[in-house]
Amino acid sequence: MDITILGIESSCDDTSASVIRNGVLLSNVIASQSVHESYGGVVPELASRAHQQNIVPVVHEALKRAGVDKSELSAVAFTRGPGLLGSLLVGTSFAKSFAQSLNIPLVDVNHLQAHVLAHFIQEPDVEPVQPKFPFLCLLVSGGNSQIILVKGYTDMEVIGQTIDDAAGEAFDKCAKVMGLPYPGGPFIDKLAKEGNPLAFQFNKPHIAGYDYSFSGLKTSFLYFLRDQIKINPDFIEENKADLCASLQKTIIDILMKKLEQAAKDLHVNQVAVAGGVSANSGLRNAFIDYGQRKKWQVFIPKFAFTTDNAAMVAITGYFKYKAGDFCDVSLPPFSRVTF
Repeated sequence: MDITILGIESSCDDTSASVIRNGVLLSNVIASQSVHESYGGVVPELASRAHQQNIVPVVHEALKRAGVDKSELSAVAFTRGPGLLGSLLVGTSFAKSFAQSLNIPLVDVNHLQAHVLAHFIQEPDVEPVQPKFPFLCLLVSGGNSQIILVKGYTDMEVIGQTIDDAAGEAFDKCAKVMGLPYPGGPFIDKLAKEGNPLAFQFNKPHIAGYDYSFSGLKTSFLYFLRDQIKINPDFIEENKADLCASLQKTIIDILMKKLEQAAKDLHVNQVAVAGGVSANSGLRNAFIDYGQRKKWQVFIPKFAFTTDNAAMVAITGYFKYKAGDFCDVSLPPFSRVTF
């Protein structure tokens, strides 16, 4: 019997719906919100209002593109958290109502686990290349930087994480200091390709174990610019490409050093990357380089599955459905938690 899952993602500022049947992706629709660009960051109230406007047409379009009638759905999977509470409430409320109206099970999905399981999304007529358990996954996004030991589809252990800011936050906040548009990460990535990654040196933290810290790097970057601007008011504009390249290299070096140590200590050679920052070309190239030098089997997601999307929610829902792991309609969304 076919298992057809509707996935709904609304954790931040992207409204997304996806349909997966027997693990194969049939549709993945995303409605982004440009309203936040002028504010230099996501405004929670505006995000939740936009989700309310987008969710019905996005779900309708996902079902239409998949060629699936709602009566064919086996379950509704939704992002329960972590994320912006107002945004999550929109997706959670819709998912609950939709599932109840169809009298089908409801599956709650952890947003972070969904990013990891994006590696198991199968596309039609494409030979799947998927990691084998156990594997390590570096999860890097605007709000999270974690090293995860993945033992099964729903068996994951966070062995290292940031103790303050995430890598994505470091990219965006340093970009803001340089006067780059929001979100700053992609602009840094673009300019870094034109710059010298060895032009400038920034502080790297010394944190025990596999944990990360990026607050010191942000402070180091800010003070460096402040001192240079006193000497040359045009310093940022004249050195923007080199600044971006050097900053990007520093962040990637911090990320990869911990991951390398974890892989060595745990004797794991299957290594994956996930999350929004996994779209960064420098990080993707670093994974390829480490894979060659360290004999890792490396797994890098398609760009479409790096940012927040419902396909990763649907595939997680698919595995939880097969395990009979459903949730009660009374469960509320949550804004902060890891695993």
